[in-house]
Parts: sequence; C-alpha cells; structure tokens
Amino acid sequence: MEHQYWHKQTVGEPLYPDIEWSKPERRSQSGRLGIIGGNKLGFSGVAEAYGVSSQAGVGEIRVLLPDGLKKSIPSIMTDVVYGATNPSGSLAKDSITEMKALGGWATAVLMIGDAGRNSETAIVYEDFLRDYSGPLTITRDAVDLIKNASSSVVERPDTLLVVSFAQLQKLFQLVYYPKVLTFSMQLSSLVEAIHKFTITYPISITVLFKDQLLVASGGEVSSTPWNNPMAIWRGNTAAKAAVYWLWNPQKTIESVTASLL
Repeated sequence: MEHQYWHKQTVGEPLYPDIEWSKPERRSQSGRLGIIGGNKLGFSGVAEAYGVSSQAGVGEIRVLLPDGLKKSIPSIMTDVVYGATNPSGSLAKDSITEMKALGGWATAVLMIGDAGRNSETAIVYEDFLRDYSGPLTITRDAVDLIKNASSSVVERPDTLLVVSFAQLQKLFQLVYYPKVLTFSMQLSSLVEAIHKFTITYPISITVLFKDQLLVASGGEVSSTPWNNPMAIWRGNTAAKAAVYWLWNPQKTIESVTASLL
C-alpha cells in the first residue's frame, strides 16, 4: 500500500506547479538572502551559492566571509561583509556581531559550508543558531560543524538541513533517535523514517538516497529522481531551495520540492 504522506515528483510532472508560477516578478519583492561560509582555504560553495541564488531571482544577497579572504573575492560578488578570522582561517568568535547583523537584515539565511573544522567557528555558529529565528538552511560541512548542537537544531522551527545520507545517519545517532539508518535499507523504509522524524521534530530535511532526492517536512515526504549528486555537494541544491523557501516560508515541502526541477 502506498504511503499517503509520500508524494512522488517527476521532471514532466511537478508536484507543486503553483510555486513556480507565483515567483515574485520584481526584485524589490524577492527577499534578502544572507549567506555565511568560507575559510582561507576555500569559498567555492559560497561563490556557487551566490551565483545560483542570484540566477534564481532572489532580490538581494549579502555574504559573510572571514576577512582573511578579502584579496580572493571576485568582483562579481558585490555585497560582501567580513568577520574576524581565527588562526585557522575561519570565522572567529568576534564575527558574531557581523553574523547577527546579517540575520537582522536577511529574510532567510543559508549556511553554505566551506567553514573549516575549527572549534571556535563551531561555537560562533552555535551562538548564531540560538540568536537567529528566521528561515535557516544548513548544508555541506556547516552541518558537521554544528553537530554538538544537534539537539537544539532538530528542535528549531524554520530549519532545513540539506544533508548526505551519512550526515543524516549521524544526526539520528546524536539525538538518540530510535531508528538505525543503513545504506542497505529500502527507500520506503527511509521515507517512513524521515516521515516520523519530521513529525517528532519541527525540522525539515533534504537527503539523497538511491537516486532519489527526498524532502521531508511536517511528516510529509516528496521524492524526485536525481542523477546529479555534485549539485548537492557543491551547494547549488541548497541555495536554490533556500531561495524558493524564502518566497514561500509557510510552504516548506512545496517550495523546496519545486526548486528541484
């Protein structure tokens, strides 16, 4: 028997066409996206997210990077603010002021990763999580950086995690969720697991499994055939999802699912 909460999308048959049709026509009505990420060794995810979200049609973009990257930023990224850099080249605790200012300006925030593995950066990310209450998308190594705050993250409303299956496994373990995820499990079993998980917690999840990109929110699950994992690992998928969700903050699964086509 088909699960009533499982909605299947294909390229030729979008589940939520109204989302695409109702995109804001004017940039002034298209919202403000704040992007946080980068370290001295790289900011490719930030640059990709900037390009993707701009192309998707978001109104304004503001990027927060460690100030150690100032000389590396391409001229196409026009609205960049800088926070203090720690010795590892990532955002230092003193950058929390710029983070909070970005959260105050933005309609939604995207933590895109390239964040490094510095414990000080992890603490400042966790501080921001506690302070910021708007729509927040977290992906790539930013998910790993906030693992010590996993219990708070899953309890946070208006939060979307775009994760690998291994990251989802780890999340279930960290919050002591009583379901073991395995790479050999059936797709339907994972669909059921994230259905129940997003009923238990207010968080929303996007995860790739067995060539299907799953979106779960409020107990509802959508699946979309997916053959481009690099789009996820580079941050493109999370960036576009963040923009569509920004336009439809009360329609998480609908907007994120629509962004995948």
